[in-house]
Amino acid sequence: MPYVLRPAGLDDAAAVTDLLNEIDRIEIGRPETDLHTVESDLKRPDITLGTDSWLAFDGERLVAYGLLWDESGGERIDVDHYVLPEHRRAGELLLDAMEARALGKARENGAGRAVVHLHLNAEPTTDKGLLERRGWHVVRRYHVLRRPLDAASDTAPSVPPGVRLRACADEADRARVHALHQSTFAEHFDFQPRSYEQWLNDIDADLLDWSLVWIAETDDLGDAGFLLARDDREAMGWIRSIGVRREARGRGLGGLLLRHAFAVFAARGRDTVGLGVDTANATGAPALYARHGLGVHYAVDTWETVLK
Repeated sequence: MPYVLRPAGLDDAAAVTDLLNEIDRIEIGRPETDLHTVESDLKRPDITLGTDSWLAFDGERLVAYGLLWDESGGERIDVDHYVLPEHRRAGELLLDAMEARALGKARENGAGRAVVHLHLNAEPTTDKGLLERRGWHVVRRYHVLRRPLDAASDTAPSVPPGVRLRACADEADRARVHALHQSTFAEHFDFQPRSYEQWLNDIDADLLDWSLVWIAETDDLGDAGFLLARDDREAMGWIRSIGVRREARGRGLGGLLLRHAFAVFAARGRDTVGLGVDTANATGAPALYARHGLGVHYAVDTWETVLK
């Protein structure tokens, strides 16, 4: 029986979550995808589900899922691609549709080509050989790190003189965290500038616990760093982003923010915390995380193709 393809709808979120957790079990040994994460993806304002999402069915069973979004407004397009290993032909059909849509979307943006990025587990259920034959190649590797927590030992760190930590308490603080994020991440690979409104959507601000977002301030520089954490993942507490202004690096602010987050998560009863890092990050982040006990959980590769 041939595969049946159709766009996703919001009411498909539970089925997509089940599929992604089945793939999680194959790739990393346990399910780590939450329903609210899939729902947030499907509700992105830069996605039209009818043209930017795909489901592939074998009979009534969902076996592959794809999503496309456009943060750049130009040639850079992002896609997600998930397929069960015994249904790789369905994955190939999704790639056909996604690549055609990516090129069309880039041309709608006025670009002459599409530079498409896809993030996959380093040992994915997606056929890496198929990707290579189609002209995709790996351009970056990320590590998902994790660290055990212990309420007895992960206690609140001492804040040095001339430094203050504060929770993100109001709209002015939220705008400040956005500004810090944009400035500290501007030099990172594949960074796409985001307006305040776009950033709020990116972090799913309506559901975010803002008491888990902190700003580090120094006497001489003012607001110099931030950490944005989430406690809505079933698998672990999650540090979504941490950044320190270039002129404030080397003062221990990143470590202070990490230890503060560890203590808060441990006090909440969490036994594990995680975050993601670019292995080629030039700011010293991988070494910082290693010094604070974060080890590799699994690796994710960024694949790229250029379509014309």
